[in-house]
Amino acid sequence: MSTDTSGGPSGTAPGAPGIAPTWTSSAKDLVGCGLGPSRLWFTVGHGIVNEVYYPRVDLPQIRDLGFLVADGNGFWVEVKRRADYTLTPAAPGVPAVRVVHRHPRFTLTLRICPDPRREVLLIEAVLDGDDSLRPYVLLAPHLGATGADNMASVGRQGGRAVLRAQQGPFSLALVAADPAQNEAFSRLSAGYVGFSDGWQDFAHNGRMAWSYAEAGPGNVALMGELPRAAVLALGMGGTPHAASTLALSALHEPFEQVWAEHTADWLAWHTACTSRQKATEGLPDSLRGQVLISAMTLRCHLDKTYPGAMVASLSVPWGNTRNERGGYHLAWPRDLVECALAFLALGTVEEARDTLRYLIATQQEDGHWLQNQWLGGAPYWNGIQLDETAFPVVLAAAISDSGGVDGIALGDMVRRALGFLIRRGPASDQDRWEENSGITTFTLCVCIAALVAGAEFLPLRARWLALAVADFWNARIEEWTVARDSAIGRAHGVTAHFVRLAPEDMLTDPGAMATPTPIRNRADGAAPPAAEQISADFLQLVRFGLRAADDPVIRDTLVLVDRLLRYDGPTGPAFRRYHGDGYGEHHDGAPYDGTGQGRPWPLLAGERGHYELAAGRDPLAYLQAMDAMTGPGGMIPEQIWDDAPIPALFLQPGKPAGSAMPLAWAHAEFLKLAVSRQAGRIADRPQALERRYGGKRPREARTMWTPAAPVTRLAPGANLILAFPWPVRLRWRIDDGAETAAETHANPLGLWTRMLPTRNAPEGAAVHIAWERADGGDARGEASLTVRRRPGCVQTSSGSE
Repeated sequence: MSTDTSGGPSGTAPGAPGIAPTWTSSAKDLVGCGLGPSRLWFTVGHGIVNEVYYPRVDLPQIRDLGFLVADGNGFWVEVKRRADYTLTPAAPGVPAVRVVHRHPRFTLTLRICPDPRREVLLIEAVLDGDDSLRPYVLLAPHLGATGADNMASVGRQGGRAVLRAQQGPFSLALVAADPAQNEAFSRLSAGYVGFSDGWQDFAHNGRMAWSYAEAGPGNVALMGELPRAAVLALGMGGTPHAASTLALSALHEPFEQVWAEHTADWLAWHTACTSRQKATEGLPDSLRGQVLISAMTLRCHLDKTYPGAMVASLSVPWGNTRNERGGYHLAWPRDLVECALAFLALGTVEEARDTLRYLIATQQEDGHWLQNQWLGGAPYWNGIQLDETAFPVVLAAAISDSGGVDGIALGDMVRRALGFLIRRGPASDQDRWEENSGITTFTLCVCIAALVAGAEFLPLRARWLALAVADFWNARIEEWTVARDSAIGRAHGVTAHFVRLAPEDMLTDPGAMATPTPIRNRADGAAPPAAEQISADFLQLVRFGLRAADDPVIRDTLVLVDRLLRYDGPTGPAFRRYHGDGYGEHHDGAPYDGTGQGRPWPLLAGERGHYELAAGRDPLAYLQAMDAMTGPGGMIPEQIWDDAPIPALFLQPGKPAGSAMPLAWAHAEFLKLAVSRQAGRIADRPQALERRYGGKRPREARTMWTPAAPVTRLAPGANLILAFPWPVRLRWRIDDGAETAAETHANPLGLWTRMLPTRNAPEGAAVHIAWERADGGDARGEASLTVRRRPGCVQTSSGSE
């Protein structure tokens, strides 16, 4: 083996290709980026730098960059494993941080700051304490978003030592300087992870005894010995020379100067968030600080190559167990809009406007959006979630209401999106949790919001249809999604309640509530009847103004939510997604592997807070709970731990679990709740819904029939609207009456419609229809609707049918 007695690095490290690569823990202390032109993002976890992203926010390029402290005589410590550190930001809400690691023999102080103008991350490292100790930096490249096939080497450029790595079109360089800007590295090495890397060197030898010049292709790592005070520059580029040039350039600018410039940029951005400043009035100090952190976190998830695009999280859930690139490094239209609405609530309209432009650019030709995608628009998963087609329309309306459209043409986007919703709804191939098909209150609510708010951007011939569909779907929410006299309801004294997800057959068969609905993330294959599954998704009906907070079915379902889904831990209330959920760690803390145990979500505490505000109560307790559930740097996790403590896995009740942290959507939810509380109204409620419904279920003046929703009940006193995706010739009659021929008419929403005058048909009458395509297609069919009142009608705040 090569050792440090040879005078310098030499040879190729043994152990190719290294152990199977993984990402690092998803538990982030901080995420950050500069506000200048630099296309670099970073995260801090366990007190060290881990993922660094370049040149887009969906492309992580390293696993981690950490430190050992050793005396060369057998004593050595890896600081991230001790977890004894404190974090102090450069200023409130600024993504530059001072990290102090403490040990009885030393203190290692790191200051981490991105260069606003270069693709470089700067780290100042100062070791105090025992004079015999020295710091060592360890760097694990994962270039091209993978730990496989990386090349690592020790080189020189411009008379300076450089640690380099390359994979495909991506390169990195790590250089170091002492306080006088002179060379700081003394010994350097490259190796294969698990065999010849720096950590293994210390594990085998108790000191840095190996000094290899290169390693790769494979899962590689780099190490360098430092003086007790140094500044490191990690540069990213298309070639090793390009990355080295950027890193060396950054070293020749005083660290304090970069720290000050970066801090000033962020403080100016916060000052521009006018609504954010109002939102903090009257909040406790800790919550004011969390508003700043959450605003910063959202801003750090925005890309610069694709303005307005965001990933769901700068982390990989349970990342230290897998090498999957996707993780949450993808754009979901739902998460994008939830975050853009938070920007809008903060008063930062330009960020929301960029997201709208990005969404318009990535809309599919038939009007829908992909389930999720790489930032460039390429699909990752290909499911259809109707709320993800509806949300961009909701965002467009919200920006329009704020007066911030700034010349964006919205009509074509809205027309295609609403046409898709009508053709495919109200059942969705996937719910918002991406697990089951059917009819959910959350998705249905967002679709109705899009139809009503989007109608204002349509010509009259399309507007009436969008509003008619919205009114019809709204009128039938209870019929499709409420279970009555269920076993779970009887057990808790509740006569009627909203279900997690209703089978699509509820459109035609009220008995479909008994249909087994599989819980897909459970190892036991559980498939309880739809009527026995509970979630809190129905709260969106109140949040968006479709139902009043005191609606009896809303209140009764809340009883089930509080008894079955609520977790009152040491950090306050949080809620699980649904009864029987399996998405989360196993009971022993083992990571989710396709099955597990559902854990509470802080963002659902925020959703409950919005309900409390709508009910006229102060949601402060839910803001405080979300704040208390954060990690050490204020990052809000996707889930929190709700089992017995497992200190070895850093799992404590009420604190972050191993799923994504931060979750951008959770930070958006916190911000919107803070702004809503200050304003005394729900910030993201579409104004058009408030005007049209005001919390009351509308009368069903028109019944809608489509091939995707072939309903069999016609409301008394309602005309029947037929809507097809192609032109149709039809014949229709009431009971045994005379048959009438008719044709459909083209509508700008890409549908062909016909309204039949059935409003005078008596209760119990049957309307019979036969149809065939009129454009040469071979589709044909028959339908029959019976005039009858809504089954199981119950009194609600808006009256009974």
